[in-house]
Amino acid sequence: MHAVILAGGKGVRLRPYTTALPKPLVPIGDSHAILEIVLRQLAGSGFRRCTIAIGHLGNIIRAYVGDGSQWGLEVDYVTEDSPLGTMGPLLTMLDQLPEHFLVMNGDVLTDLDFGAVLGQHRDSGAPLTIATYARTVSIDFGVLSTDDGRVVAFTEKPSMDYRVSMGVYGVSRSTLHRFTPGLPLGFDEVVLALLAAGEQPRAFDFDGYWLDIGRPDDYDRANAEFSSRRGLLLKGA
Repeated sequence: MHAVILAGGKGVRLRPYTTALPKPLVPIGDSHAILEIVLRQLAGSGFRRCTIAIGHLGNIIRAYVGDGSQWGLEVDYVTEDSPLGTMGPLLTMLDQLPEHFLVMNGDVLTDLDFGAVLGQHRDSGAPLTIATYARTVSIDFGVLSTDDGRVVAFTEKPSMDYRVSMGVYGVSRSTLHRFTPGLPLGFDEVVLALLAAGEQPRAFDFDGYWLDIGRPDDYDRANAEFSSRRGLLLKGA
């Protein structure tokens, strides 16, 4: 199984941590970088090959990870000379990828079974599979519904439940051939193009542990919880 890790972003939301470190190498706990945790998890899920898309401070990632052999992986790299969005880097390497592969952000802390996501994607025949997570968004205001200048409904500080993308996807090469290599391409553009074509992605719903380390609140929480969650996130390590 082959995974692609997107690790080229500048990590603006995590400054000043990411002024000198690429976001996937910010520390979690006392002795691990988030990217190391991800690579260990991929190896534990049966992945043997991994391509890391690097850009901002990518030379540091390359020096840290090397060829991946310390985790039982074969790691290679593609470099973004200019930002290509979430999915754009994939278009530059399609010829080197199998028909079905996993794509994930390099700043995801989760106990999701990555192999199960790719397995469902491969077996379903879907053009794209999106790992999803339930999040509740609280609105700190009274919300009004109006009609022709009249208030017709009111809710005080409502909470809204959503399923959000976890930044982990099962992808097929055939899905991406319709897009132009070398141009920026976002995940949102891919999803909207598939929906417009009547090709519905599949959801892989997950209710375990998941944090988006690119968000400062989640990063602080990850460090506070890692010692108690280490056995869950690094099984056997």
